[in-house]
Amino acid sequence: MLPILFDTNLKSLPLIHRGKVRDIYAVGNDHMLIITTDRLSAFDVILPTPIPQKGAILTQVANFWFDFFSGTIPNQVSDMSLADAIPDSTERALVEGRAVVVKKLKALPIEAIVRGYIIGSGWKDYQNNGSVCGIKLPEKLQLAAQLPQAIYTPSSKAAVGEHDENINFEATVNIVGEDLAQQIKEFSLQLYSEAAAYALPRGIIIADTKFEFGVDSDNRLTLIDEVLTPDSSRFWLADTYRPGSSPQSFDKQYVRDYLETLDWDKTAPGPELPDEIVRNTAEKYTEALQRLTRA
Repeated sequence: MLPILFDTNLKSLPLIHRGKVRDIYAVGNDHMLIITTDRLSAFDVILPTPIPQKGAILTQVANFWFDFFSGTIPNQVSDMSLADAIPDSTERALVEGRAVVVKKLKALPIEAIVRGYIIGSGWKDYQNNGSVCGIKLPEKLQLAAQLPQAIYTPSSKAAVGEHDENINFEATVNIVGEDLAQQIKEFSLQLYSEAAAYALPRGIIIADTKFEFGVDSDNRLTLIDEVLTPDSSRFWLADTYRPGSSPQSFDKQYVRDYLETLDWDKTAPGPELPDEIVRNTAEKYTEALQRLTRA
């Protein structure tokens, strides 16, 4: 097992950005090193308690999906090896198994969210006005019900410590232009549909997910960041799924549910997690990986 990694402090590469979960370093002018730590964020707050092996699991899951969709859309993964990016073996050992060398791209400030089921903030919106992000839905849907078809509900990309904001498709056109906005929507719905069909026979319902995209020097849309991981998606256990109740999950919804029981205002600093919550969360992430990557 890998040791817990909460923060990184590489000396051989310049730090570009420290996000909620990922630390990003520059590798020359054309590449970056993305390190997925064991940090966990909930309600846009980084919690003080790490989840063992989480960074390695998220890296493996994301790499699996990058490969899965490699014939559908270009992705960020570079041919450069980790040894070439970090020649120092001591520093390399600190991040091996949870670091990926990627091409340097221009990230687009949109979180491309696709929902196939009604849950979370979407459920709250539906209860209030019968729609999600302005998209009218059928009447009398139950909690966690499958939607007639997946819907695209983008949000803005917030800075660390700030909250993402739901936006409509027209707002994405204003941000990136009509051509890219349409491509993002179409690819997001296609990727979600193909992933959901793959995961279901393996016992996982992908209720919703978020994608992020960038563009290369030719303005070609490219899949970046993380893809269909337990951090960026809701993974439900298919065998016990029943509309009308909150399903058993393989993702950090388990942690969110625990946090909802606390007297916490969802602002930093976040509360420490008990050992049982940490252990159960790690087991859920591990099972998601095993189910998705089995033949």
